Amino acid sequence: MRSLPLTLSLCVLPVVAGAQAASQPQAPAAQAPADTRAPASTPRSPATPATPPAVQQSLSMSEAPEGRVITLADAEALARQNQPALRSAQASTDAAYARVDQSFSSFLPQVSANAGYTFGTSNRAVIQNVPGSDTGVVSNSTRRFSGSVTANQLIYDFGKTKGRYSASKESAGAQESSQQQVIQDALRNVRTAYFNVLTQKALLGVARETLQSEEARLNQVSASVQVGTRPEIDLLQQRTAKANAQVALIRAQNAYATAKAQLNQTMGVETATDFTVQDVTVAAIPGEDEVLDALVKRALESRPDVAARERQIAAQESQVKVTKAGHLPSLSATGNLSDVGENPFNGATLSAQGGIQLSWSLFQGGLVNAQTREANANLRDLQAQKDSLRQQVRLQVEQARLNVVATREALTAADEAQMNARERLRLAEGRYRAGVGNIIEVSDAQVAFTNAAAQQVQATYDLATSRAELARALGTVELNTLASR
Repeated sequence: MRSLPLTLSLCVLPVVAGAQAASQPQAPAAQAPADTRAPASTPRSPATPATPPAVQQSLSMSEAPEGRVITLADAEALARQNQPALRSAQASTDAAYARVDQSFSSFLPQVSANAGYTFGTSNRAVIQNVPGSDTGVVSNSTRRFSGSVTANQLIYDFGKTKGRYSASKESAGAQESSQQQVIQDALRNVRTAYFNVLTQKALLGVARETLQSEEARLNQVSASVQVGTRPEIDLLQQRTAKANAQVALIRAQNAYATAKAQLNQTMGVETATDFTVQDVTVAAIPGEDEVLDALVKRALESRPDVAARERQIAAQESQVKVTKAGHLPSLSATGNLSDVGENPFNGATLSAQGGIQLSWSLFQGGLVNAQTREANANLRDLQAQKDSLRQQVRLQVEQARLNVVATREALTAADEAQMNARERLRLAEGRYRAGVGNIIEVSDAQVAFTNAAAQQVQATYDLATSRAELARALGTVELNTLASR
């Protein structure tokens, strides 16, 4: 990664108010209007005003040391482990393979058993023949046990069960490929957030050095005004520049903290942002300068979402065959073992039977034909989605490739712009010290150099982000990076 050639001797005014403002130049600070009022009897002191307490606290926080260091590999590992979207995708894959086992169960014997036991009594009144005696009651009790075991084994159903099993396997494979795509998307999000943290960290360094330089210049201008070699308007102008630098530093702090919070979210963790990230250099993607057709072909062969669509189509083709086979019969073997009696140990009542069963739905009111039309329509829909995905892949690859080329060229231009802006600032400061320049000229040069420094930071990490996006578009999981400090 290209390091920023910033030194404390060169004043850099951050004009970046956040993540989105880093790449846009900002107008120079407004000039302080000249004081046309008559001087008072007591001359005003040109001493530098004290920094407000709130600003001092914010500045001290910006210089506080950070804790643990997170590398890009650490961030990716945390995302793989904690990101809820990945756990959800894994659960969907597990459910899909459970449905495969459900489909396979139809090949195996289906055995069921049932048993029952009943107990009953009946009372019957009996009139005795002896004169003068009471009526008698006779009680009878009954006990009955029944039990059976039934087995059914499919013999042949003209491929309906086999087709359902094949369709479920293809659907599970499609879900697994979709899970891989979710992983790649999650890694892309982590990398983008990681590079954004690096961007904001570098811009915060620029802002901190800028404020130090502006404070040093303010002391110099204040001394010159006190001895009368410079007008008081120069002091007002420099005070404004310092205040602007303080505001820019506070905004850079906020942008840096926000970027780290966003990185936490992409990693799927709920921890404090008291960490810093290790700077990395993203190497060129293999083949990033190849012709578009070659890159598109490579993407179509590697991307999991394309593979998932292919397997969804294969699953639907199997489903069409299964639906058409609804006109055909099913042949199965059945067996039954039953026992009826007063208790389950009475073997004299045990019976067994078996046979062959043919099931054929001869007429269902056109149901199978309608289901077949629906299955064919769903197949055509998936094929259309496949063509749309191919076009989307081509667009994503072309956009990512163009972004890589553009950011490489932008980085080269940003390097040159920063070099020229540094020289312009050096000349403006020299003219001001020699008494032939003014503070406005120095401020304009300062803003130009700040913009150039911010653009170089943005271009540096834009290139890293563009390469990460190209890797995702090509279906590449790994990103070749080198740690740099």
